[in-house]
Amino acid sequence: AARSRSLFLWDDGRPMRFYLRPGLAKLRLAPLVLAGGGRLCRVLEPGAVLLVQPGEAAPDGAVSTEYVTECVERNQRLPLEPFLLAARGRLAFTEAEDAALLRAVRGQGTVRVSGCALWIELERSGLTRHSWQAMRDRYLRHLRPRLWEPPRTEDPTQIKGLFAAANREFESTESESDSSDVAELSTQDGVGKSPGETASDLKTGPKDSPFPDIQLQRQERPKSNCSSSSVVGQVVKTMEHFMEKFAVDLFTVTQAFLKNSGDVEATSYFLQTGQRSDGYPVWSREDDLELQKDDEHVRNKLIAKFGAENVAKRIAFRES
Repeated sequence: AARSRSLFLWDDGRPMRFYLRPGLAKLRLAPLVLAGGGRLCRVLEPGAVLLVQPGEAAPDGAVSTEYVTECVERNQRLPLEPFLLAARGRLAFTEAEDAALLRAVRGQGTVRVSGCALWIELERSGLTRHSWQAMRDRYLRHLRPRLWEPPRTEDPTQIKGLFAAANREFESTESESDSSDVAELSTQDGVGKSPGETASDLKTGPKDSPFPDIQLQRQERPKSNCSSSSVVGQVVKTMEHFMEKFAVDLFTVTQAFLKNSGDVEATSYFLQTGQRSDGYPVWSREDDLELQKDDEHVRNKLIAKFGAENVAKRIAFRES
């Protein structure tokens, strides 16, 4: 039988008005309501039927979204009472659902995790019993803050260890290349070597370098095996500030610093937008490997890609 066009009309002919929060459920049900003569409200108006998906928080008087689908399936307007939802708290996330969320967002960028598209995709895939808004809120407010706690110390060795760990993760996530390259790069980045030893692996003679201005900065850089407590303390405060400002975990902030050569302003802009303010790309593991090569053509390509100033900053950053 043809679907009734008066399916959602009251007995006196007035259209039934429904309110359903924005989301996939609303996109799915809206055509059914409108085709049956009903109306959708942008806000919850007096007299409107509040529709809530089963399993979500339901205030008094809320009606299950199954009311609409049942009416359409039976092709008749049904009474509301059997579809009333008991007022109760939000459906709790199980440990399995939390684990599924963590697996689903692993490797996703900060901008994508903070947006909506990823979570809408996860709702469509049926990852959990919850709406995409509930899953996003669960991860951002409860799961992500637990992943990494902000450093509460000014111990330089702990800060150095943090960057070393993040650098290893940076290398492994940026490329799936041979693990020997990872070990080599970690050593070149200063893990297990002194700053002086790291610098000696690079070209040190100005006359031998195709980039004497860059080489000069590298030679004149003061060498120190530890940071002063005041500098480390400022680093801790800056990282904690970024974690709070952008609602990200410690590891995300640390990797952002690594990708932007430790530049605070560039890191802040990157965490906010996912790109650099000067238009240049962020550094990747492959770029760092190229930077180690004693090849003028390769260096010229890096300068063309990042600019001479950024290449010089990267060299200085890797030696620090």
